[in-house]
Amino acid sequence: QVQLVESGGGSVQAGGSLRLSCKASGDSIRTYFMGWFRQAPGKEREGIVGISTSGQTKYADFVKGRFTISKDSAENTLYLQMEDLQPEDSGVYSCAADRGTTWYGYLVERTYHYWGQGTQVTVSS
Repeated sequence: QVQLVESGGGSVQAGGSLRLSCKASGDSIRTYFMGWFRQAPGKEREGIVGISTSGQTKYADFVKGRFTISKDSAENTLYLQMEDLQPEDSGVYSCAADRGTTWYGYLVERTYHYWGQGTQVTVSS
């Protein structure tokens, strides 16, 4: 099974950028459908983006071109580049993986079996 560890979170001002990393171990990310999620205080976890084993990507509507997912199979790492961050983007960001996820449920938490512990992103106005 795969283990996931996120990093790269932090505190930025509105309009700033961050690059999150999700380092996988125990198995290759080449065989997993992967995604990024976030959870703000008092809110449910929401899906941000999914990436298939072939590299196809789909984003949630609220991203509006500000975030970019990518993966480096050689480094066994998933990334999320975030631009023009706003206070409403604050929360705990987590990566997830599963071999059975499809585009039908790529933004749905319960379709992913493996999760990282999350990394905090705080955006101040």
